[in-house]
Amino acid sequence: MSERPPLPPFTRETAARKVQAAEDAWNTREPERVAGAYTEDSVWRNRDRFVSGRAEIVRFLTAKWERELDYALRKSLWAFDGNRIAVRFQYECHDAAGQWYRSYGNENWEFDEHGLMLRREASINDVAIDESERRIFGPRPEEEHGVEIPLR
Repeated sequence: MSERPPLPPFTRETAARKVQAAEDAWNTREPERVAGAYTEDSVWRNRDRFVSGRAEIVRFLTAKWERELDYALRKSLWAFDGNRIAVRFQYECHDAAGQWYRSYGNENWEFDEHGLMLRREASINDVAIDESERRIFGPRPEEEHGVEIPLR
């Protein structure tokens, strides 16, 4: 069994590292790489979709990043306890017609003893923005790790 440190139970420091690792992985927009952080039987609720298992996660993410172009994400630790972490996040992307969006969301994560995510529940709202309103450009530079994302 592979491990994905940091492992639970989480401290503030290890939970923050787990959140940053997730942000970094999602910003690659590589479905196989992202799916490797989840258990083989991981279950998700993403908006109104329910996803089960790594293969389905890969299909979901592949379709997501075919629609959500120039996707760039920021995550922020909200809370943690034992093997659970709550995050808030924002990401920006545009559709094929060139309309930009900022998506605001919250996620609840549950991990197994090997540091792989068993469960992910995400609630997400999209706001259409003008390209001039963008503030998330590619992966977060290392010097900005841990910097809070603004509410608006």
